[in-house]
Amino acid sequence: MSISHIYTVQMCSGTHPAHNLQQLRKLLEAQTFELPALVCLPESWLAFCETPQQTLVQAEESHYWIGQIQQLCRDFGIWLAAGTIAIKDGAGRYYAASLLLNNEGTEVARYNKIHLFDADVADNAGQYRESTLTRAGEDVVTVASPFGRLGLSVCYDVRFPGLYQMMREQGAEIILVPSAFTTVTGEAHWQTLLRARAIETQCYVVAAAQAGKHENGRQTYGHSLIVSPWGTCLAEASTQVGIIHAQVDLAALHAIRQKMPVAAHNRFKSDFYE
Repeated sequence: MSISHIYTVQMCSGTHPAHNLQQLRKLLEAQTFELPALVCLPESWLAFCETPQQTLVQAEESHYWIGQIQQLCRDFGIWLAAGTIAIKDGAGRYYAASLLLNNEGTEVARYNKIHLFDADVADNAGQYRESTLTRAGEDVVTVASPFGRLGLSVCYDVRFPGLYQMMREQGAEIILVPSAFTTVTGEAHWQTLLRARAIETQCYVVAAAQAGKHENGRQTYGHSLIVSPWGTCLAEASTQVGIIHAQVDLAALHAIRQKMPVAAHNRFKSDFYE
């Protein structure tokens, strides 16, 4: 299938998973989907907790919540790129796991966030130390789907182009970047980073975002974005909760790659696994 439909869900997640799941279901119920549809959720959509310790507690119940979103896939007939969910690692920590589920609710792929956000930002939080209890992933993940070959990443990963180069080498055509950018970093870098990754890899880039002021005190940027392989913004959200949609045309993608074959010209291949 050359043309398919992709949607991003922009949320303002709180600390309670049940409330966030209810918010998500209402948004899905209000949307008419062109099937087959890939629906992308933001980072931390299920629980945007106040502390890493609270997230670790939430991770104890991840199996139950995954079952709930598997049912959403079946109810709406959609593929779901489920942002991130905290899943225990078995050693007292958790992964920020991004799950890809098909329209029957079956898990097709899982990516554990590789780059953890340990940074100081001039906002109300001031300091972010994601590595406190989050275990970094190690594997680059691309997977075949009805929409094209998907590359999975999360938020802070977008600042590390080598990861996306590796995805392109593995055949990625559509790259997913569920995110929760701060307002400060989003205003400065969000669109620039996403468009750069799209242009460099000649891939579609799909970034579902958190938006607004959250129960945990954080403020996130919003502006969920779908970018073409040419770097054109096909759809962009505002700072409100909602869903945006764009068509993905793989024939157009491969025409761009044929006319400007940057992958063949690239003399600096990824050595991620070496």
